[in-house]
Amino acid sequence: MADTVTDALRPFALDLTNIRKVFFARQQAVEAISNVSLRIQEGEVVAVLGPSGCGKSTLLRILAGLDTDFTGTLDWGHVDGSTDKERLRSATVFQSDSTFPWLDARKNVLMGLSGLTLDRKTAAARADTYLNLVGLGAFQKSYPHELSGGMRQRVAIARALATEPLLLLMDEPLAALDSQTRLVMQQELLRIWAKTRSTVVYITHDIGEALTLADRIVVMTARPGRIKAIETVPFGADRNVIALRGEPEFGRLEVALWQLLADEVGQTLQQQELAS
Repeated sequence: MADTVTDALRPFALDLTNIRKVFFARQQAVEAISNVSLRIQEGEVVAVLGPSGCGKSTLLRILAGLDTDFTGTLDWGHVDGSTDKERLRSATVFQSDSTFPWLDARKNVLMGLSGLTLDRKTAAARADTYLNLVGLGAFQKSYPHELSGGMRQRVAIARALATEPLLLLMDEPLAALDSQTRLVMQQELLRIWAKTRSTVVYITHDIGEALTLADRIVVMTARPGRIKAIETVPFGADRNVIALRGEPEFGRLEVALWQLLADEVGQTLQQQELAS
C-alpha cells in the first residue's frame, strides 16, 4: 500500500480531469457524474464511497475502458498511457461470482490471460504464481462448485492480478460474503496488495471497509456524482483488520465519514421519490 508521507514523490498511475458522463433516459439527459478530477499515485489504494446511484459504477466502467462516451480526460502515467501486450491497462474484480463454472481454478486464471501475447510457459507460471499468492495453490484443479464463496472470489482476484494490470478495479468485491469471511478477505487483500504493490480503485458502500483497506477515501455526492471530500487514512500498511476497529481514530473517522454521507443519502432518497 502507498506511503502517504512520500506520495508527492511517487509517479502517478492515473490522472482524471473533469470527467463527466451524461445518460439519456426517456428522452431526457441525466447527468451521472460531473467534473470528477483525481490523481491516483502508483501503489495507492483509493476507496470510493457514496450513496446508491451516485455514479460509482459509472466511474468504474470509464476507468475499465467499458464506457468511452464521456467528456474529460484520463491521463495514464505509464509510458504515455500505453501498455505492452503482456499486461492489461486495467482489470476488474466484481461483486458477483465471475468464475467460469466449467473450468477449474487454474484454467479460470489462464482464461483471464487469453487476450495477452504470452507464451504457454509464461502464462502457466503466472497462473501458478497468483493462485499461490491468494492461498489457492492446493486447489488449482478444483471447480467453482467445490470452493466456498471466499475461495471463488480469490480465484477472481488471482485472475485479475495475473494480467499484472496498471490499475486494479474492485467493485464491491466482498459484499456478497458473510461478515466473518469478509474480515478474513480484507486482511488477505492487505497482504496481497503489499506483495504486488497494486494500484487499486475500490468501490464500496461500507465505511469500515474503506477505512480498513484504503490509503485515501473519496466521498461522492448524490447524483450527479461529484467529489465531496477526500479523506487521507492515517493507518499504516501493516494494519490488522481486527485491532484496527478498536482504535479511537477508526471510530472517529467512521463517524466523520458517515456525517459526510448522511445528507447525500437523504438527497438520493428524495430523488428516488420524485422519480417514482
